[in-house]
Amino acid sequence: MELEGAMLLVVVFAGIILFFIFLYFVPINLWITAIFSGVRVGLFELVFMRIRKVPPSVIVNSLITATKAGLKLTSSDLETHYLAGGNVPNVIRALISADKANIHVDFKQATAIDLAGRDVFQAVQISVNPKVINTPKVAAVASDGIQLIAVARVTVRANIQQLVGGAGEDTILARVGEGIVSSIGSAASHKEVLENPDKISKLVLSRGLDAGTAFQILSIDIADVDVGANIGAKLQIDQASADLKVAEAKAEERRAMAVAEEQEMKAKAQEARANVIQAEAEIPKAIAESFVKGNLGIMDYYRMQNIQADTGMRQSISDSGKSSPKS
Repeated sequence: MELEGAMLLVVVFAGIILFFIFLYFVPINLWITAIFSGVRVGLFELVFMRIRKVPPSVIVNSLITATKAGLKLTSSDLETHYLAGGNVPNVIRALISADKANIHVDFKQATAIDLAGRDVFQAVQISVNPKVINTPKVAAVASDGIQLIAVARVTVRANIQQLVGGAGEDTILARVGEGIVSSIGSAASHKEVLENPDKISKLVLSRGLDAGTAFQILSIDIADVDVGANIGAKLQIDQASADLKVAEAKAEERRAMAVAEEQEMKAKAQEARANVIQAEAEIPKAIAESFVKGNLGIMDYYRMQNIQADTGMRQSISDSGKSSPKS
């Protein structure tokens, strides 16, 4: 009796497990909900979704929402998009929102946008309600050398047709910043820009900056324009400072060359004095040699000494006469 009771308990437990496994693979409740919602989904089709690791609740609930909104879709379409890695509920929400706003977006286009990594529902929302993008501070210099710092507000609307492959917000901001710099730089004076800041927005807007992007620029408004530094004066000061340094370097070069020439002249003078001293040292030797050879007599020597003494006396008298004041 105990063995039969244990066997019966095992059978009941196994039956319960098999029942829950059956309910997992055969979601009868979800199938009934789909039928009462007017969505035709086969029971075996739900089983095959489980086998393909596709959550039937996501597909069926999204299909019910789409059908109630009047969209003509099939479970196969939604399942294919899910298996491709798409966000099925987000695509359905985007299609319903676009349909209510009279924006033409078909299922193929919406799934392509979703698989491209963009939020298709947010794109539809931006298409319905334009978005305002604030640019960072853009610094530019007018022709008179005064720097201006401008901040713009760009109102954009999503371009559904360009969402796949179109550039994003960063490209819009870069192009607007480039246009602001160009328009300020072409102004003759910074006062002209401050008096009519709308000229910047009109000039930038006329350039078609939204070409090739995922957005359509509706307006560009200059929110603020501040006066920055006097770049022209600063550049002139820097140029003058650079010219001064160049002049100082050239003057130092000339001074160094003069010092080198002076040192060279001193060296030559010392060499000349050394040569004179050496020559004077050779004179006694030459006189002695002349005495030995008989080329010079003692009277000739004294006569030469007298001539030298007389010449020295005349030279000293002449020097003293030049240095004395005139009467």
